[in-house]
Amino acid sequence: MLYPIAIEKGNDTEAFGVAIPDFPGCYSAGDSFEDALVNAKEAMELHLEALAEAEELPPLASNIDDLFNSQEYAGWVWAMVDIDIEPYLGKATKINVTLPNLLTKKIDEWVKSHPEYKSRSHFLQMAATHEFKQCC
Repeated sequence: MLYPIAIEKGNDTEAFGVAIPDFPGCYSAGDSFEDALVNAKEAMELHLEALAEAEELPPLASNIDDLFNSQEYAGWVWAMVDIDIEPYLGKATKINVTLPNLLTKKIDEWVKSHPEYKSRSHFLQMAATHEFKQCC
């Protein structure tokens, strides 16, 4: 999943600061822009580990377009960090799901034309995650 991060430019005496809007309370920094990106990913993975231990689902990624005009991050640079959230969801369990043929066909067409979904199962996993985000 691609998560947006906001990076505050550093200088000779201050590190590049990183805020991660989808991970409240999770921040990072680095002596260079590249270090800030690497350290942000590490901080995010540690945050996801803590969520998994608490049996909480990983957050969905915000739409970066919604964040561009945020006053909170005015003057910051935006970047995207790719995190595979699957390891933080626990062991996979095979289940039998019954769906109408037309719905199955539409899901398969969507997956085929959207490579961010690895499979029908991954699509259903992301749809369930989205629904839980809305309700819980």
